[in-house]
Amino acid sequence: MASVPWNTQLRELARQCHYLQALTLYRRMLRCSSAPNAFSFPFALKSSASLSLPFSGQQLHCHVIKLGCSSEPFVLTSLISMYCKFNSLEYARKVFDENPISNQLTVCYNALISGYALNSRVFDVIDLLCRMREMGVSVNSITILGLVPVISEPGYLSVGMCFHCFCVKLGLNLDSSVVNCLLTMYVKCGEVEFGRKLFDEMPNKGLITWNAMISGYAQNGLAVNVLELYRIMETSGIRPDAFTFVGVLSSCANIGGISVGREVEQQIESSGLGSNPFLNNALINMYARCGNLVKARTIFDRMTVKNVVSWTAIIGGYGMHGYGEIAVELFDEMVKSGIQPDGAAFVSVLSACSHAGLTKKGLDYFSEMKMKHRLQPGPEHYSCVVDLLGRAGRLTEALELIKTMQVKPDGAVWGALLGACKIHRNVEIAKLAFKHVIEFEPTNIGYYVLLSNIYSEAENLEGVLKVRVMMREQKLKKDPGFSYLEYKGRVHLFLSGDRSHPQKEEIYRMVDELETLVKKQFGVRNDEERRNKELFLGMGVHSEKLAIAFGLLNTQPGTEIVVIKNLRVCEDCHWFLKGVSKIVARQLVVRDATRFHHFRDGLCSCKDYW
Repeated sequence: MASVPWNTQLRELARQCHYLQALTLYRRMLRCSSAPNAFSFPFALKSSASLSLPFSGQQLHCHVIKLGCSSEPFVLTSLISMYCKFNSLEYARKVFDENPISNQLTVCYNALISGYALNSRVFDVIDLLCRMREMGVSVNSITILGLVPVISEPGYLSVGMCFHCFCVKLGLNLDSSVVNCLLTMYVKCGEVEFGRKLFDEMPNKGLITWNAMISGYAQNGLAVNVLELYRIMETSGIRPDAFTFVGVLSSCANIGGISVGREVEQQIESSGLGSNPFLNNALINMYARCGNLVKARTIFDRMTVKNVVSWTAIIGGYGMHGYGEIAVELFDEMVKSGIQPDGAAFVSVLSACSHAGLTKKGLDYFSEMKMKHRLQPGPEHYSCVVDLLGRAGRLTEALELIKTMQVKPDGAVWGALLGACKIHRNVEIAKLAFKHVIEFEPTNIGYYVLLSNIYSEAENLEGVLKVRVMMREQKLKKDPGFSYLEYKGRVHLFLSGDRSHPQKEEIYRMVDELETLVKKQFGVRNDEERRNKELFLGMGVHSEKLAIAFGLLNTQPGTEIVVIKNLRVCEDCHWFLKGVSKIVARQLVVRDATRFHHFRDGLCSCKDYW
């Protein structure tokens, strides 16, 4: 049999990703005494690389040398790419250097640059590009697409901007694939405005471009921008795909945009993507974080195939709502089903144990993570355990755990300890935790406020003044608190002390009446005089009180009210909302910066620890 038919079959098998069959066919070709040629080797080498078979790849390399195909451009490129995929960069470079023709071929440079980039060898990438220019070898869009991903980190932003200028100089900025790559680089480096500028300047935007920008906004926490861009995309006639929907759903989860989330779910169903596991996982997360845990569980239960991400999403959902017992049951069920939990799954179950006060169970899971599942805990796992011990008042143990951590503690770990000190009024450990936490997050005003409150409750005026001086030196200002809820498809936003809402008179009257009823039935707090003064002046009335009052005014009796708040609920509002839930006989749900609070019959799901 001649080589041409064999090559045609090899090409088709490799193109269809049937790599094992391609290698089997190559062996049959040899047994039939048909000699491979320069058109055979690229497909065989690609198949070996895709299957991660280094020994097979080395044998093929011997065949290449034996048959005198070493200087064929496509064979050279395939060899370099294969060794790069094997993480054998020294062999890839040796193939490149030992063939003089490589120094003259753009495809060979591109293969090696992509290999270096794949293995995060930034300086080797830059060095090779410089050599490429010195040798007068032309740079094309493939070169740029290979090298830009490796510099898509904040630390390499200046290098990335230089490459952007380089692309403009060569006219490669007219290539949509290059622009998409540069856009992705900017948003990954946190420079979203630069990315948006590139996006806006593109005359013809394809689906990949829209997805890159939507994903960039989502990754940088700019959920409102995601939803705005998604609306523009809808009117532009571009049909969204699964990647688009994942970005939009994650943003809906972040801001509690449940109405948009429902629309996306309908679009997913109408697009025939209802069984897509990635989208179902995103829907579970979205509904759970928007307060509709029943809907999240319904989607989870109807999934025929559940992976570890699916379980993690539903476990995390129950955990953030304070239903730790159910989260624990789900985690155990996942393990029994044969699914191996990963680091993210353990974060979810440890956090659930922390929120529900399941100290012993949480510590058991932490031990199992290391001993049974052979997973190395990271700072995110330690912060959960510190919070777990802190809830139980075991602050000394929490501090000892931090001191013996196998990894360096980060701001979240020390922040968890500081939060525990607030609950248990331990000033000495609080000072130590604060000293460490501001080394990591010197501009996080929440920690300054937390320490100030700890000093205030201990009647340490000197400490309070000291914190205020530090805040003034850092030029820190407290973020304005706001809360919002959806009513009849519209979002109603309230700021602290807000008087801009059309129903402001009724809202403040309702707050006043509720304050009076709570005071009558549940007593007076120490700061009652201050709060009454703030109420009289129409200032300082916290946003969640206004949002709840609006909800009570506009919804039917018995209806659950869900409010999203950007900051942590203060003690006064927490006490107030517990009382209101008893008085109006309703469930009030508030999602603050850390968790969900379900207020019902005068109690909260957090058990007064948050």
